[in-house]
Amino acid sequence: MTEVASSPAAATSTHPRDAVNPATRVRYVVLAMIFLITTLNYADRATLSVTGPAMRAEYGFGAVQMGYLFSAFSWAYVLAQIPGGWLLDRFGPRRVYACSIFAWSLFTLMQAGSGWGALISGSLTAVTTLFVLRFAVGLAESPAFPANAKIVASWFPTAERGTASAIFNAAQYFAAMAFTPLMAAITHWFGWRAVYVAMGGVGIVFALVWVRFMRSPARHPSVSRAELRHIADGGGLIDMGEAAGARPLQSRTIGEGRTAFYMKRLLSNRMLLGVYVGQFSINVLTYFFLTWFPVYLVQQRHMSILKAGFMASLPALCGFAGGVLGGLLSDALLKAGWSLTAARKLPIIGGMLLSVSLIVCNYVDSEWLVVGLMALAFFGKGVGSLGWAVVADTAPREVVGLAGSIFNMFGNAAGIVTPVVIGYIVESTGSFNLALVFVGLNALVTVVSYAVVVGKIQRIEFHDVPA
Repeated sequence: MTEVASSPAAATSTHPRDAVNPATRVRYVVLAMIFLITTLNYADRATLSVTGPAMRAEYGFGAVQMGYLFSAFSWAYVLAQIPGGWLLDRFGPRRVYACSIFAWSLFTLMQAGSGWGALISGSLTAVTTLFVLRFAVGLAESPAFPANAKIVASWFPTAERGTASAIFNAAQYFAAMAFTPLMAAITHWFGWRAVYVAMGGVGIVFALVWVRFMRSPARHPSVSRAELRHIADGGGLIDMGEAAGARPLQSRTIGEGRTAFYMKRLLSNRMLLGVYVGQFSINVLTYFFLTWFPVYLVQQRHMSILKAGFMASLPALCGFAGGVLGGLLSDALLKAGWSLTAARKLPIIGGMLLSVSLIVCNYVDSEWLVVGLMALAFFGKGVGSLGWAVVADTAPREVVGLAGSIFNMFGNAAGIVTPVVIGYIVESTGSFNLALVFVGLNALVTVVSYAVVVGKIQRIEFHDVPA
């Protein structure tokens, strides 16, 4: 069978309509959809950080128990990255993502009943049930970010990918900005169980909308030939995950048993290893914010749950602004003639240097100054969160899903380490001071990784693929 080429000619010949509207911008609708879904994705991850103080008061969870509960999501999320990437390369993001959204929303909904058994048999039942359900959410969400990267590589030319990737990645901050105060208010007014019912129900609706709308650019009925040519001419992989009359390249790669070969080559590439280490350290900040940050505000800064929810939204707003700015800056540098390497590295290194300011919170008492320093740190993290753009720029065309999954596996290993390490620090010292040092130093690790290890950023081409 013949591969459908991502070329101008292919863009014309594979399009389902001959009558065209040159003004279509369907790719931005697609970007808006993955932004909203990623917002929901992160909001569901963060439910426990908001409801945690109320659940601790009800069931008596200790700090170490909370640390392991926070980490349950990431154990599954990391373990399922390679299978998730395989599914994406084999079946495409439309079907896999729809199933993923539905499943994680269902498991989120089920967490509303996770504590009922504790009324009879004590807190151990609540801990065990909640751990299992959080683990299940991690399994279900595992294809999400590799799917986002695959969709961006398919729908956007190279010169627009930095902004597109930054926008969907900035959804993590938008989720905290919009949903943290909302979930805190729901917890305050209706109890913590209502949070899981509401979030799970919304997600199930999203899954139905996704499967109805999403297609690859080459097969989407609303895309004009002019837009398709624009995407293809700029390096967009327009048939990714779906092929008209042919098996996709990714599907053939997986079907022919080359997965082990590609995994070995991806894991031995110095540039990618530097990117992987950098993403782990960036995500230490992410998971501090998603797990312990509201608890820090309640426990160490003595805020109410409701006030902590609203205070947490301010750093999230700055992280969102930084995330969008980082993508715009990177693409602007690229269009101005800077190399891809410089255009991606400059925002990453500069942003992560700003994130080190989080450590200064240990030396101030004012609530607003603490929140301001956190806001500066998360603004910097937002500017520096261009790892997914780098993956879209560098992943071999044959295995974009697999490359994204390995990257995401390394990044979300931080979700296992960070909450557990902080739990032990808080349990043993009674304070978050050393925890903030741990988080801030990881920002410096990212700087060193991109400045020293990554080297030139370019797409990887393997010329020794076994026949």
